[in-house]
Amino acid sequence: MQQLESWLSRLTGGDATLTLVLQVFVVVTVVVVGNFLLRRLLDRLAARTAQTANPWDTALVQAARRPLPLLAWIVGLAFAARIVQSEADAPLFEAISPVRTIGVIGCLTWFLVRVIGNMQEALLQRQITRGETVDRTTVDAIGKLLRVSVLITAVLVGLQSLGFSISGVLAFGGIGGIAVGFAAKDLLANFFGGLMVYLDRPFAVGEWIRSPEKEIEGTVEEIGWRLTRIRTFDKRPLYVPNAVFTQITVENPSRMSHRRIKEHVGVRYGDMAVVAAIVTDIKAMLRGHPDIEQSQTMIVNVDAFGASSVDILIYTFTRTTVWVEYHEIKQDVLLKIAGIVTAHGAEIALPTRTVHLAAGEMEPSAPPALLPAPAFR
Repeated sequence: MQQLESWLSRLTGGDATLTLVLQVFVVVTVVVVGNFLLRRLLDRLAARTAQTANPWDTALVQAARRPLPLLAWIVGLAFAARIVQSEADAPLFEAISPVRTIGVIGCLTWFLVRVIGNMQEALLQRQITRGETVDRTTVDAIGKLLRVSVLITAVLVGLQSLGFSISGVLAFGGIGGIAVGFAAKDLLANFFGGLMVYLDRPFAVGEWIRSPEKEIEGTVEEIGWRLTRIRTFDKRPLYVPNAVFTQITVENPSRMSHRRIKEHVGVRYGDMAVVAAIVTDIKAMLRGHPDIEQSQTMIVNVDAFGASSVDILIYTFTRTTVWVEYHEIKQDVLLKIAGIVTAHGAEIALPTRTVHLAAGEMEPSAPPALLPAPAFR
């Protein structure tokens, strides 16, 4: 640097102002050229890593494409400002060092946050490519914890670099945490509610949940630190504060092992003679059905004498838990049951009512006497 100053001084004939301008010009030119070359290098690295099978290299290069050029500008401009500060004693230039420090810490924090996000997406994409089960909830939780850790560390390092005492800041945070806790009670309740959801894992992203106590039902799209976004079956977004999940019962139908078929089939009382044969054939049909789980409870029995039918209970489970496939199987089972009933010459009962009258009540009663027509004047 001293050789550059002496060379510029001889070039300008000892003019201090002109020497200062040339020094700043040289520094800015070097920063511009270096930034251009750095961008070209990062673009070339990004194109090369995109062709490889290693997603981690791509995550690092993509994360550095924006923060690294900005870091070069911050360092270069701070260096140019220090050159001007050596000749001018303006108080404004005293902020150069803190601004540079905050800028460097900010760029590094930005880079780390981008690395975490890119690696999170790369991990999910890698699981999908390999056909593995994607645990998006766990990946999102770890990513959020890492980002929060990076941000907190960056704030503490920045305060320490600016001359603040970390122990004093932490002590103030402990004292002020009580006041903040009372002021942000609901916010903290939602935060810890989200933390409990991540730890207990009653549901995950992509699963169907419902609450018997609240009008909450749909597919989980995102589990945030304050809110959980649920897409209802009529495609409306539902935003539920996480604190609600610590106070209600949540049902997770996505984790059911089988789906249940529970139906009553009514046969006419006039077909009582073939009811036992119908029950036997229905049970045999279910035993041989490829989509019915044989290891689960299966009940086919006369359940009750109804008001107008003999009710047969059909209780069994399907192998699939997919909603659409379940209804296809259930339709097939019900149609086969109807065929069995018809094959035995019986009929599925309709709601009917029989009225028994005594013999004397069947005789027609005498017609009422006719009254004379009124006379009109």
